[in-house]
Amino acid sequence: MKKVKDFYFKKAKAKGFVARSAFKLEEIDQKNKILKPGMSVMDLGCFPGSWLQYISKKIGNSGLVLGVDLQDLQLPLTSNMRFIHSDINKLNLESIREIRPFFDLICSDMAPKTSGIKGADADRSYHLCQLVLGISQQLLKHGGNTLMKVFQGAALEKLVQQMKNEYQAVKRIKPKSSRNESVEIFILGVNKLKK
Repeated sequence: MKKVKDFYFKKAKAKGFVARSAFKLEEIDQKNKILKPGMSVMDLGCFPGSWLQYISKKIGNSGLVLGVDLQDLQLPLTSNMRFIHSDINKLNLESIREIRPFFDLICSDMAPKTSGIKGADADRSYHLCQLVLGISQQLLKHGGNTLMKVFQGAALEKLVQQMKNEYQAVKRIKPKSSRNESVEIFILGVNKLKK
């Protein structure tokens, strides 16, 4: 496993990404075509910024990516990036609407602080996903997509069923660059339905 970690770590450095997690998004995007030039994207829990970097390149100068995180970003922002230093629990949606009223994609690579107790960690991950879905209900365009990391556990099926009521399709994705022993997977809600 160390070889895989070293491979993606070195690849990230070589490509100028601040973290190896960029390759998870790259793989998901290559298979599902979720990013296109000119899109508006919100990246929740964006620190340290590798998803912002990848998204910025894919959407180009006509697009916009807005990152949100509790930790202050050390990454220099390009012209198509914005950053809000905030806890997503306390996010001011009205101030975001002034930047963009709606987004084409809302994504999250957030993970809770882990305790080592699988059930408790999965529940915390589920809670974060509920926050992401709540923001998507408010700020995602009809026909838009939501991508989020979730820990596998008892609440996963509940999350998938909930999303099936809100999206045309729901996909589970385990990228190759995700460590084999990791309980993380990604859930993609495709084509948000009109309510």
